[in-house]
Amino acid sequence: MQLPATFEELVNKATQDNLYKNLIKQLNKDLLYANIDLDFSEDVLPSSLKLLLHETIYKLIQEKFMDYLNLLYIIDVSEKKVKQLDGSDTLLLSEQISFLILQREWQKVWFKNQYS
Repeated sequence: MQLPATFEELVNKATQDNLYKNLIKQLNKDLLYANIDLDFSEDVLPSSLKLLLHETIYKLIQEKFMDYLNLLYIIDVSEKKVKQLDGSDTLLLSEQISFLILQREWQKVWFKNQYS
């Protein structure tokens, strides 16, 4: 499986495969497990999804770092990929982490779709 390299590519692939709603459901499920107060509508626009997730990750990094780490653990974002990011700019870091989260959620949804 080739992971999408950009947010737009990810959304296009999810929409093309009719898995966008499943992606949102999976993200909501993992956010709930991590006790993060964020719930997306299944009809959320990709631009709103990106903005709200980015904003939430930024706030978690700034104010609730342990909750942020717990979220990454629950979603199972690659520690190796996170360590490769430059953490000097928190705004940019939170945007990149948001994409890694969506990428991992996409991977889960894609595998479920392929093998169930």
